[in-house]
Amino acid sequence: MKHVLFLCSRNRLRSPTAEQVFADWPGIETASAGVDHDADNPLTPELLAWADLVFVMEDMHRTKLSTRFRAHLRNARVVCLDIPDDYDYMDPTLVRLLQTKVPKHLSR
Repeated sequence: MKHVLFLCSRNRLRSPTAEQVFADWPGIETASAGVDHDADNPLTPELLAWADLVFVMEDMHRTKLSTRFRAHLRNARVVCLDIPDDYDYMDPTLVRLLQTKVPKHLSR
């Protein structure tokens, strides 16, 4: 089982949508968190230790991740999806973007 973690800023729209979209994907287990201090579900070292693959929505999330959690990244691969904060939770356009960008990384 591959553990996949989705990250955005506050864990309110993009990353929870991604977690939900891929929750039933075969062979993976999903979680989501936010890299900001006021996130609904803030990122923790334990979540990073759990993750095999980490998706960030924007480059600024990768920067915050490597700045604040460098020691906890282990061997997790980090992929930036380049999805701006322009969508509501489960927005059909966001779901389509995720379904287009994420699967090619899940089979590696």
